[in-house]
Amino acid sequence: MHKANPSSNSQDFTNSARPLAAIYVRVSTQDQAQHGFSLDAQQDTLQNYAKAIGYDIFRIYRDEGKSAKDLNRPEMQQMLKEAEEKKFSAIFIYKLDRFSRSLKDLILTIDKLKEWGIDFISLQDRIETASANGKLMFHIISAFAEFERNIISDRTKFCMERKAKEGGFITRAPMGYKMFHKQLIIDPNSVDKVREIYRNFIDSDTSLTQLAQKNNLTTAGVIKLLCNKTYLGKIKFGDQESEGTHQPLIEQEIFNKVQDKLAKMREK
Repeated sequence: MHKANPSSNSQDFTNSARPLAAIYVRVSTQDQAQHGFSLDAQQDTLQNYAKAIGYDIFRIYRDEGKSAKDLNRPEMQQMLKEAEEKKFSAIFIYKLDRFSRSLKDLILTIDKLKEWGIDFISLQDRIETASANGKLMFHIISAFAEFERNIISDRTKFCMERKAKEGGFITRAPMGYKMFHKQLIIDPNSVDKVREIYRNFIDSDTSLTQLAQKNNLTTAGVIKLLCNKTYLGKIKFGDQESEGTHQPLIEQEIFNKVQDKLAKMREK
């Protein structure tokens, strides 16, 4: 295997007179068989180009026989780790599909490199971020990255809202319930304790602190329990509230009395 000069791995970016570059080359077994792609040819071309435009080589990262369907490649992961550590100032690749065939991975990774201040040069695609035109391309790619993140966020939010509307539970089960096959069911070991806390709060002069100590809870924990509409059979996500598919533990009348008493306590 064609290796970089070991001394190139030990260069100190802060002490180098010229900026340091990482060279990344990749070829899959199928590429080698069908197209005759050569790691050595990619590497030599990139080394010569990087040096010609003023870079010293920090390290050459070679993923041989690896697919580009994702970024889970040993040398790719090592390079991205060292990019985040700012051990070099630019990454040189021969062609975009050598880096990744996933547009989403490519966009998000280049956006991350921009955040780290690492230039990105794809020789065959004539993409580089050191010039004004290159920086414009970087901004365009970053805009697509932000768009992709927003799409992912919206999709996640939509799924969670849909799950809430259909009565599915989103976070962990509160006291009195337990999760079974992703459904909220009554926990016979703690349901009586929840109902007793509600009754004690309504029917006695026990303070919230005393109620918390009695049940091995914090005062904030008791208040959260007394205000939790999950016990009414409801599901809440964000500002939306819907009927859940689980069985209520507390009657609406009792819950309302608890809220009235809490409100009066806050007014004092």
